[in-house]
Amino acid sequence: MTFLWYIPNQVDPGHRGDDTVQGHNSIERLTELARLTEDHGWSGALLGTGWGRPDTFTVATALAARTTTFQPLAAIRPGYWHPAHFASAASTLDQLSGGRLLINIVSGQDNLAAYGDSEGDQPQRYARTKEFLQLVRRLWTEEDVTFAGEYFSVTGSTVATRPVVREGRLHPRLYFGGASDAAQRVAATDADVQLFWGEPLDGIAERIAHLRDLEGELGREHAPLEFGLRITTLVRDTAEEAWADAEAKVAKMAGSTGAQGSRDRRWFKAVGQQRLLDLAERGEVLDDNLYTAPGKYGGGGAGTTWLVGSPDDVAKSLRRYRDLGVTHFILSDTPYHEETTRIGDQLLPLLRQ
Repeated sequence: MTFLWYIPNQVDPGHRGDDTVQGHNSIERLTELARLTEDHGWSGALLGTGWGRPDTFTVATALAARTTTFQPLAAIRPGYWHPAHFASAASTLDQLSGGRLLINIVSGQDNLAAYGDSEGDQPQRYARTKEFLQLVRRLWTEEDVTFAGEYFSVTGSTVATRPVVREGRLHPRLYFGGASDAAQRVAATDADVQLFWGEPLDGIAERIAHLRDLEGELGREHAPLEFGLRITTLVRDTAEEAWADAEAKVAKMAGSTGAQGSRDRRWFKAVGQQRLLDLAERGEVLDDNLYTAPGKYGGGGAGTTWLVGSPDDVAKSLRRYRDLGVTHFILSDTPYHEETTRIGDQLLPLLRQ
Protein backbone atom coordinates (compact mmCIF):
# COMPACT_ATOMS: atom_id res chain seq x y z
CA MET A 1 0.00 0.00 0.00
CA THR A 2 1.04 3.59 -0.65
CA PHE A 3 0.36 6.27 1.98
CA LEU A 4 0.36 9.93 1.02
CA TRP A 5 -0.56 13.00 3.04
CA TYR A 6 -1.90 16.41 1.97
CA ILE A 7 -0.07 19.74 2.05
CA PRO A 8 -2.26 22.84 1.54
CA ASN A 9 -0.83 25.34 -0.93
CA GLN A 10 -3.32 28.10 -0.14
CA VAL A 11 -3.07 31.87 -0.34
CA ASP A 12 -5.18 32.30 2.82
CA PRO A 13 -4.28 30.54 6.09
CA GLY A 14 -6.63 28.38 8.11
CA HIS A 15 -7.55 25.78 5.48
CA ARG A 16 -10.16 23.42 7.02
CA GLY A 17 -9.23 24.47 10.53
CA ASP A 18 -5.46 24.55 10.05
CA ASP A 19 -3.33 26.73 12.32
CA THR A 20 -3.25 30.31 11.04
CA VAL A 21 0.48 30.72 11.53
CA GLN A 22 2.48 33.56 10.04
CA GLY A 23 4.21 32.55 6.84
CA HIS A 24 1.89 29.56 6.45
CA ASN A 25 2.63 29.44 2.72
CA SER A 26 6.32 30.29 2.86
CA ILE A 27 8.94 27.94 1.47
CA GLU A 28 10.15 27.37 5.03
CA ARG A 29 6.73 26.30 6.30
CA LEU A 30 5.93 24.14 3.27
CA THR A 31 9.35 22.49 3.47
CA GLU A 32 8.78 21.79 7.16
CA LEU A 33 5.52 20.01 6.32
CA ALA A 34 7.13 18.02 3.51
CA ARG A 35 10.02 16.92 5.75
CA LEU A 36 7.54 15.89 8.44
CA THR A 37 6.02 13.45 5.96
CA GLU A 38 9.48 11.98 5.36
CA ASP A 39 10.13 11.65 9.10
CA HIS A 40 6.76 10.09 10.00
CA GLY A 41 6.18 7.31 7.50
CA TRP A 42 4.52 9.02 4.54
CA SER A 43 5.65 8.49 0.95
CA GLY A 44 4.78 12.05 -0.01
CA ALA A 45 1.80 14.38 -0.24
CA LEU A 46 -0.88 15.66 -2.57
CA LEU A 47 -0.62 19.31 -3.60
CA GLY A 48 -4.00 20.59 -4.77
CA THR A 49 -4.67 22.80 -7.76
CA GLY A 50 -7.06 25.54 -8.80
CA TRP A 51 -6.94 29.06 -10.12
CA GLY A 52 -6.41 31.37 -7.16
CA ARG A 53 -3.92 29.03 -5.48
CA PRO A 54 -0.14 29.22 -5.74
CA ASP A 55 0.96 27.34 -8.84
CA THR A 56 1.05 23.68 -7.86
CA PHE A 57 3.90 22.61 -10.12
CA THR A 58 6.15 25.39 -8.84
CA VAL A 59 5.45 24.34 -5.25
CA ALA A 60 6.12 20.68 -6.12
CA THR A 61 9.46 21.61 -7.70
CA ALA A 62 10.53 23.66 -4.69
CA LEU A 63 9.64 20.89 -2.23
CA ALA A 64 11.32 18.18 -4.29
CA ALA A 65 14.51 20.25 -4.24
CA ARG A 66 14.45 20.54 -0.44
CA THR A 67 13.68 16.89 0.38
CA THR A 68 15.22 13.50 -0.32
CA THR A 69 12.41 10.91 -0.42
CA PHE A 70 9.28 13.10 -0.52
CA GLN A 71 7.07 12.35 -3.53
CA PRO A 72 4.95 15.34 -4.60
CA LEU A 73 1.60 14.29 -6.03
CA ALA A 74 1.08 17.41 -8.13
CA ALA A 75 -2.49 18.07 -9.23
CA ILE A 76 -2.72 19.59 -12.71
CA ARG A 77 -5.48 20.57 -15.17
CA PRO A 78 -5.41 19.73 -18.90
CA GLY A 79 -6.88 23.14 -19.78
CA TYR A 80 -4.17 24.95 -17.82
CA TRP A 81 -1.34 23.02 -19.51
CA HIS A 82 -0.69 22.10 -23.10
CA PRO A 83 0.29 18.40 -23.12
CA ALA A 84 3.71 18.88 -24.78
CA HIS A 85 4.63 21.69 -22.39
CA PHE A 86 3.47 19.62 -19.45
CA ALA A 87 5.27 16.45 -20.61
CA SER A 88 8.53 18.37 -20.84
CA ALA A 89 8.13 20.12 -17.47
CA ALA A 90 7.09 16.94 -15.68
CA SER A 91 9.84 14.75 -17.12
CA THR A 92 12.41 17.41 -16.22
CA LEU A 93 11.22 17.51 -12.60
CA ASP A 94 11.07 13.72 -12.52
CA GLN A 95 14.71 13.48 -13.65
CA LEU A 96 15.90 16.18 -11.24
CA SER A 97 14.13 14.51 -8.30
CA GLY A 98 15.34 10.99 -9.08
CA GLY A 99 11.95 9.70 -10.19
CA ARG A 100 9.85 11.01 -7.31
CA LEU A 101 7.11 12.82 -9.21
CA LEU A 102 3.44 11.72 -9.12
CA ILE A 103 0.67 13.40 -11.10
CA ASN A 104 -3.02 13.89 -10.27
CA ILE A 105 -5.08 14.81 -13.35
CA VAL A 106 -8.03 17.06 -12.43
CA SER A 107 -10.84 17.66 -14.93
CA GLY A 108 -13.44 19.17 -12.63
CA GLN A 109 -14.66 22.72 -13.07
CA ASP A 110 -12.49 25.72 -12.25
CA ASN A 111 -12.32 29.44 -13.02
CA LEU A 112 -11.29 28.52 -16.55
CA ALA A 113 -11.85 31.90 -18.18
CA ALA A 114 -9.34 33.48 -15.81
CA TYR A 115 -6.49 31.64 -17.51
CA GLY A 116 -7.92 31.63 -21.01
CA ASP A 117 -9.61 28.25 -21.10
CA SER A 118 -13.18 27.69 -22.30
CA GLU A 119 -16.05 26.06 -20.42
CA GLY A 120 -17.12 22.84 -22.06
CA ASP A 121 -19.77 20.38 -21.03
CA GLN A 122 -18.85 17.25 -19.12
CA PRO A 123 -18.37 14.91 -22.13
CA GLN A 124 -16.17 17.53 -23.81
CA ARG A 125 -14.01 18.05 -20.72
CA TYR A 126 -13.34 14.36 -20.33
CA ALA A 127 -12.80 13.79 -24.05
CA ARG A 128 -10.11 16.44 -23.88
CA THR A 129 -8.62 14.83 -20.79
CA LYS A 130 -8.45 11.50 -22.59
CA GLU A 131 -6.48 13.06 -25.44
CA PHE A 132 -4.23 14.82 -22.93
CA LEU A 133 -3.40 11.56 -21.15
CA GLN A 134 -2.80 9.66 -24.37
CA LEU A 135 -0.51 12.33 -25.79
CA VAL A 136 1.48 12.84 -22.58
CA ARG A 137 2.13 9.09 -22.30
CA ARG A 138 3.38 9.00 -25.89
CA LEU A 139 5.62 12.02 -25.37
CA TRP A 140 7.13 10.40 -22.28
CA THR A 141 7.84 7.07 -23.98
CA GLU A 142 8.27 7.73 -27.71
CA GLU A 143 10.29 9.96 -30.02
CA ASP A 144 9.20 12.02 -33.02
CA VAL A 145 5.54 11.97 -31.95
CA THR A 146 2.91 13.22 -34.36
CA PHE A 147 -0.62 13.44 -33.04
CA ALA A 148 -3.67 15.15 -34.51
CA GLY A 149 -6.65 15.06 -32.15
CA GLU A 150 -9.78 17.09 -31.73
CA TYR A 151 -8.27 19.17 -28.92
CA PHE A 152 -4.48 18.81 -29.17
CA SER A 153 -1.90 18.23 -31.86
CA VAL A 154 1.89 18.01 -32.17
CA THR A 155 4.17 17.30 -35.12
CA GLY A 156 7.56 15.58 -34.84
CA SER A 157 7.68 16.16 -31.08
CA THR A 158 10.42 14.64 -28.91
CA VAL A 159 10.75 15.47 -25.20
CA ALA A 160 14.47 15.95 -24.60
CA THR A 161 14.49 15.01 -20.91
CA ARG A 162 12.88 11.64 -20.24
CA PRO A 163 11.20 10.46 -17.04
CA VAL A 164 13.08 8.07 -14.78
CA VAL A 165 12.46 4.46 -15.83
CA ARG A 166 12.77 1.57 -13.40
CA GLU A 167 11.12 -1.81 -12.93
CA GLY A 168 7.37 -1.36 -13.06
CA ARG A 169 7.66 2.34 -13.91
CA LEU A 170 7.88 3.92 -17.36
CA HIS A 171 6.93 7.42 -16.19
CA PRO A 172 5.25 9.24 -13.27
CA ARG A 173 2.10 7.48 -12.10
CA LEU A 174 -1.08 9.18 -13.29
CA TYR A 175 -3.77 9.52 -10.61
CA PHE A 176 -7.25 10.53 -11.71
CA GLY A 177 -10.61 11.30 -10.10
CA GLY A 178 -14.21 11.58 -11.21
CA ALA A 179 -17.45 9.68 -10.68
CA SER A 180 -19.44 10.58 -13.78
CA ASP A 181 -19.83 8.06 -16.57
CA ALA A 182 -17.55 10.13 -18.80
CA ALA A 183 -14.85 10.27 -16.11
CA GLN A 184 -14.99 6.55 -15.37
CA ARG A 185 -14.56 5.69 -19.04
CA VAL A 186 -11.39 7.78 -19.16
CA ALA A 187 -10.07 6.18 -15.98
CA ALA A 188 -10.75 2.66 -17.24
CA THR A 189 -8.59 3.14 -20.33
CA ASP A 190 -6.04 5.87 -19.63
CA ALA A 191 -5.34 6.48 -15.92
CA ASP A 192 -3.02 4.51 -13.63
CA VAL A 193 -4.92 5.07 -10.35
CA GLN A 194 -8.60 5.94 -9.92
CA LEU A 195 -9.10 8.03 -6.77
CA PHE A 196 -12.31 7.76 -4.76
CA TRP A 197 -13.66 10.15 -2.13
CA GLY A 198 -14.69 8.72 1.24
CA GLU A 199 -17.74 6.70 0.30
CA PRO A 200 -19.04 3.68 2.25
CA LEU A 201 -17.59 0.29 1.41
CA ASP A 202 -20.56 -0.81 -0.66
CA GLY A 203 -20.28 2.26 -2.88
CA ILE A 204 -16.55 1.74 -3.44
CA ALA A 205 -17.06 -1.97 -4.19
CA GLU A 206 -19.72 -1.10 -6.76
CA ARG A 207 -17.49 1.45 -8.46
CA ILE A 208 -14.49 -0.88 -8.59
CA ALA A 209 -16.61 -3.61 -10.17
CA HIS A 210 -17.94 -1.15 -12.74
CA LEU A 211 -14.46 0.09 -13.63
CA ARG A 212 -13.20 -3.49 -14.03
CA ASP A 213 -16.08 -4.15 -16.42
CA LEU A 214 -15.23 -0.99 -18.36
CA GLU A 215 -11.58 -2.05 -18.66
CA GLY A 216 -12.69 -5.17 -20.50
CA GLU A 217 -15.43 -3.50 -22.50
CA LEU A 218 -13.30 -0.59 -23.72
CA GLY A 219 -10.05 -2.49 -24.21
CA ARG A 220 -7.46 -1.16 -21.75
CA GLU A 221 -3.91 -1.24 -23.16
CA HIS A 222 -1.96 -0.49 -19.97
CA ALA A 223 -1.35 -2.37 -16.71
CA PRO A 224 -4.57 -2.96 -14.75
CA LEU A 225 -6.12 0.12 -13.17
CA GLU A 226 -5.28 0.63 -9.49
CA PHE A 227 -7.48 2.32 -6.90
CA GLY A 228 -6.97 4.97 -4.25
CA LEU A 229 -8.92 6.63 -1.42
CA ARG A 230 -8.72 10.34 -0.56
CA ILE A 231 -10.28 10.96 2.85
CA THR A 232 -10.02 12.83 6.14
CA THR A 233 -8.96 10.66 9.09
CA LEU A 234 -9.61 12.03 12.60
CA VAL A 235 -7.53 9.85 14.92
CA ARG A 236 -7.19 10.16 18.69
CA ASP A 237 -5.85 7.84 21.40
CA THR A 238 -9.35 6.53 22.13
CA ALA A 239 -12.59 6.33 20.17
CA GLU A 240 -14.30 8.48 22.81
CA GLU A 241 -11.76 11.28 22.37
CA ALA A 242 -11.98 11.04 18.59
CA TRP A 243 -15.77 11.30 18.46
CA ALA A 244 -15.84 14.15 21.00
CA ASP A 245 -13.35 16.11 18.88
CA ALA A 246 -15.16 15.27 15.64
CA GLU A 247 -18.51 16.43 16.98
CA ALA A 248 -16.93 19.60 18.39
CA LYS A 249 -15.38 20.39 15.01
CA VAL A 250 -18.69 19.90 13.22
CA ALA A 251 -20.50 22.05 15.79
CA LYS A 252 -17.98 24.81 15.11
CA MET A 253 -18.52 24.42 11.37
CA ALA A 254 -22.28 24.61 11.85
CA GLY A 255 -21.98 27.72 13.97
CA SER A 256 -19.84 29.56 11.44
CA THR A 257 -21.55 28.55 8.18
CA GLY A 258 -25.20 27.88 9.01
CA ALA A 259 -27.40 24.95 8.20
CA GLN A 260 -26.45 24.63 4.53
CA GLY A 261 -22.76 25.34 4.96
CA SER A 262 -20.57 27.47 2.75
CA ARG A 263 -20.20 25.62 -0.52
CA ASP A 264 -18.70 26.36 -3.86
CA ARG A 265 -21.57 26.35 -6.36
CA ARG A 266 -19.49 24.12 -8.67
CA TRP A 267 -19.66 21.27 -6.14
CA PHE A 268 -23.31 20.66 -6.90
CA LYS A 269 -22.46 19.97 -10.55
CA ALA A 270 -19.81 17.36 -9.70
CA VAL A 271 -21.20 13.82 -9.62
CA GLY A 272 -18.65 12.59 -7.07
CA GLN A 273 -19.25 15.50 -4.71
CA GLN A 274 -23.00 15.09 -4.94
CA ARG A 275 -22.67 11.39 -4.09
CA LEU A 276 -20.89 12.40 -0.87
CA LEU A 277 -23.43 15.05 0.06
CA ASP A 278 -26.25 12.55 -0.44
CA LEU A 279 -24.70 10.13 2.07
CA ALA A 280 -25.98 12.16 5.02
CA GLU A 281 -29.50 11.05 4.11
CA ARG A 282 -28.47 7.45 4.78
CA GLY A 283 -27.26 8.28 8.28
CA GLU A 284 -24.82 10.38 10.28
CA VAL A 285 -22.44 7.42 10.71
CA LEU A 286 -22.11 4.75 8.00
CA ASP A 287 -20.23 1.46 8.12
CA ASP A 288 -18.47 1.54 11.51
CA ASN A 289 -17.10 5.07 11.65
CA LEU A 290 -17.63 7.02 8.42
CA TYR A 291 -18.93 10.37 9.65
CA THR A 292 -21.17 12.16 7.13
CA ALA A 293 -22.14 15.23 9.20
CA PRO A 294 -19.25 17.46 7.97
CA GLY A 295 -20.85 17.56 4.52
CA LYS A 296 -23.94 19.25 5.95
CA TYR A 297 -21.95 22.29 7.10
CA GLY A 298 -19.57 23.13 4.31
CA GLY A 299 -17.21 20.18 4.26
CA GLY A 300 -16.30 19.48 0.64
CA GLY A 301 -14.11 17.04 -1.25
CA ALA A 302 -12.03 14.98 1.16
CA GLY A 303 -13.55 16.97 4.03
CA THR A 304 -17.13 15.87 3.29
CA THR A 305 -16.84 12.56 5.15
CA TRP A 306 -14.36 11.59 7.88
CA LEU A 307 -13.15 8.29 9.28
CA VAL A 308 -13.23 8.81 13.05
CA GLY A 309 -11.79 6.73 15.86
CA SER A 310 -8.78 5.32 17.65
CA PRO A 311 -5.77 4.22 15.59
CA ASP A 312 -7.09 0.64 15.72
CA ASP A 313 -10.58 1.74 14.61
CA VAL A 314 -9.37 3.72 11.62
CA ALA A 315 -6.79 1.09 10.65
CA LYS A 316 -9.53 -1.54 10.64
CA SER A 317 -11.67 0.61 8.35
CA LEU A 318 -8.81 1.31 5.93
CA ARG A 319 -7.98 -2.42 5.80
CA ARG A 320 -11.54 -3.07 4.69
CA TYR A 321 -11.03 -0.67 1.78
CA ARG A 322 -7.76 -2.46 1.04
CA ASP A 323 -9.63 -5.77 0.93
CA LEU A 324 -11.81 -4.30 -1.83
CA GLY A 325 -8.71 -3.52 -3.90
CA VAL A 326 -7.75 -0.02 -2.75
CA THR A 327 -3.95 0.25 -2.43
CA HIS A 328 -3.30 4.02 -2.51
CA PHE A 329 -4.37 6.15 0.46
CA ILE A 330 -4.24 9.95 0.64
CA LEU A 331 -5.13 10.96 4.19
CA SER A 332 -5.31 14.27 6.04
CA ASP A 333 -6.61 16.15 9.04
CA THR A 334 -5.97 19.56 10.56
CA PRO A 335 -3.96 21.16 11.99
CA TYR A 336 -1.66 19.71 9.33
CA HIS A 337 1.59 20.02 11.27
CA GLU A 338 0.29 18.17 14.32
CA GLU A 339 -1.70 15.54 12.42
CA THR A 340 1.09 14.68 9.96
CA THR A 341 3.01 13.46 12.99
CA ARG A 342 0.16 11.94 15.01
CA ILE A 343 -1.40 9.93 12.19
CA GLY A 344 1.96 8.97 10.73
CA ASP A 345 3.19 7.65 14.07
CA GLN A 346 -0.02 6.07 15.40
CA LEU A 347 -1.89 4.83 12.31
CA LEU A 348 0.61 3.95 9.60
CA PRO A 349 2.54 1.33 11.62
CA LEU A 350 -0.74 -0.57 12.15
CA LEU A 351 -1.44 -0.61 8.42
CA ARG A 352 2.05 -1.88 7.60
CA GLN A 353 1.88 -4.88 9.92
